[in-house]
Amino acid sequence: MDFRSNISLWLHYLLTVLSPKWSILLQFRLCHHRRLDLKNPQTLDEKIQWMKLYYYKDNALVNQCADKVRVREYVRDCGAPEILNEVLAVYQQVDDIDWAALPRKFVMKWNFGNGGNVVCTDKAQLDVAETEKMLRRFQKIKFHLISYEPQYIFPKQLLCERFIEPAEGITPVDYKVYCFNGEAKYVLCCYGRGQQARPSFYFFDRQWQLQRLNRQGQQAPENFTIPKPEGVDALFEYAEKLSKPFPFVRADFYLEHGKVWFGELTFTPSGGFDYGRLPETDLLFGQMVKLPTIETPQK
Repeated sequence: MDFRSNISLWLHYLLTVLSPKWSILLQFRLCHHRRLDLKNPQTLDEKIQWMKLYYYKDNALVNQCADKVRVREYVRDCGAPEILNEVLAVYQQVDDIDWAALPRKFVMKWNFGNGGNVVCTDKAQLDVAETEKMLRRFQKIKFHLISYEPQYIFPKQLLCERFIEPAEGITPVDYKVYCFNGEAKYVLCCYGRGQQARPSFYFFDRQWQLQRLNRQGQQAPENFTIPKPEGVDALFEYAEKLSKPFPFVRADFYLEHGKVWFGELTFTPSGGFDYGRLPETDLLFGQMVKLPTIETPQK
């Protein structure tokens, strides 16, 4: 992280500490070039900002489920322990990692925020010193202060899991299921992550019909499709089961030869500042979210 990035990060921290609401208002205007309407939010990003301020703070279940380690207990409580990937280790600090004890392939990730993951396909080729440096740098980031995401206020841990073998390519396809008030509506499929070419992103509904909800979907030729993967119907069912208590959540999964594996629950994609989402999609998704009834401050 360079000097300018550090300055920008600390300015975000300072503004959020001074006023989470003003931090959100400013970042929303910079992202969407318009005023955030918290009194009558309509789009998904607007409703995410509302929930960050009035619903996620001090919400014990959201806090648990945003934690990539503690969410596993929630998945078990929902009656779905079979979709939990094997945990190789949980570390409190980078210095705790016993590299020699890990298998040739594994995945390592912090339990908060997004990014900073280690996808190791061959431990013999892994630069341990550089990997530890990256993990320490990422550990210092205060995700709950960058764009005020209070669900990430919990002790930091490093989760190491079994590597899920992809059907092809380097890493498995990400299946990100958008769930609205307990209903799993669409899955965003992320193909080609970890490869040299840019990954592809396509939305499909539960009938596996392409939904032209993003730019790549809109640019796809007529009658474009991708073979329906084995296990995707079960994937939607699991997403619906896990999303029941929440106004909105994105449930992330992987498939391995038709077997569903749980990834994580994401409550604030892009921090609620997704400038890449099409405006019409942002509005469509927002209209599907029924916010809880909570008395909010007038100022």
